[in-house]
Amino acid sequence: MTVRAILAVLALLIPAAAHSAHTTPSDLVTERVVLVMRHGIRAPLEGEVPEGTRSERPWPVWSVAQSVVTPHGERALEIVAETDRRLLASRGLLDAAGCPKAGSASIVANTSPRAIASAVAYVRGFAPQCDLKVLHLEEPQADPIFEPLRAKATAFNADAAVADINRSTGGMARLVARDRKELALLNGVLGCGRDDCLPPAIATRGHDIALSGPIRSASGIAQVLLLQYLEGMPAEQVGWGRIDAAGLQRLGRLHADLFTVYTRPPYMAAHQASALGRRILDTLDHGPAFELLMGHDTNVTALAAALGVDLRAEGYATNDVPPGGAILIERLRDVRSGLRYVRASYRTQSPEALRELGAQVSLTPLRIPGCAKGPCRYDAFAAAFAQRLAK
Repeated sequence: MTVRAILAVLALLIPAAAHSAHTTPSDLVTERVVLVMRHGIRAPLEGEVPEGTRSERPWPVWSVAQSVVTPHGERALEIVAETDRRLLASRGLLDAAGCPKAGSASIVANTSPRAIASAVAYVRGFAPQCDLKVLHLEEPQADPIFEPLRAKATAFNADAAVADINRSTGGMARLVARDRKELALLNGVLGCGRDDCLPPAIATRGHDIALSGPIRSASGIAQVLLLQYLEGMPAEQVGWGRIDAAGLQRLGRLHADLFTVYTRPPYMAAHQASALGRRILDTLDHGPAFELLMGHDTNVTALAAALGVDLRAEGYATNDVPPGGAILIERLRDVRSGLRYVRASYRTQSPEALRELGAQVSLTPLRIPGCAKGPCRYDAFAAAFAQRLAK
């Protein structure tokens, strides 16, 4: 090739490369959005405070049955849905008010009553008095989007999973040693008058994986204490008045340990985010303008792990997803070049906002590995993300 020919090729390549490198948000318009969200504030699950846990005084009584989303939780979902609608309107995706155009919005929930009730409450805030249906399978079906292990949606191997969990965490003994200060704090809140208020062991089985010991016991108790605060219980009832918001954030590390085991190791993330990830890509490719997938904290943390990001928000331990917390994924188009990009954010409300039913919302950018400081090229993202999902 002659020097003139080489220079001609470079003249074609350099502007395109420079344009790609300097694409800014002002050049981009949002084409589609997927929101993967945890359900709202609920009463404790059955066994979330394990049998055998000792405490100085009885636990506070909730206004609803076990695992049910509370009226306070429903109102918080309505409020955050209103702010989400305004956000989507600011992106030019939907009108700020009124009913979304037919086919422009989709609301999908897991089969659990708390997920369905949360989605219904969200619709009340997002599109009040509109005929926007919540789509879901009927119990006892397992929806592979939200419960891939129970649905046996992938070729999951329990032995391979346990080996990868041990590689990623260093083993349960290491987690216990790392969190000894938080475990001591939890024992102090329980106030049972003994060195260890937790039951000596508890096991749960899920697709042939069992986790037992202090981490499994403590994770649920830490979550129940946080839920008391978010529900707006009087301060003297939240941990019997022995803990404040800062202490609850510290204890959140114990709850996040559950995801350190069940969703964040690479093997677990690949299987836990399998059908969910493919649903996201399918929607971003040719779905409605907006889709909400209302599930559980395991769904949000599994997606984060598959994306290769940690979830950090005001008032919460890293990777401890609060009720109503969500990952927002946008497909974007550069109006000048026509190239498509993807951008991810973590949308949450602080503990105080949830407790007081405030409208303040945080939207934290998520830096996906392999991307520059700005959005990722969509085709490269989709190919890399799909490879991380199990079959």
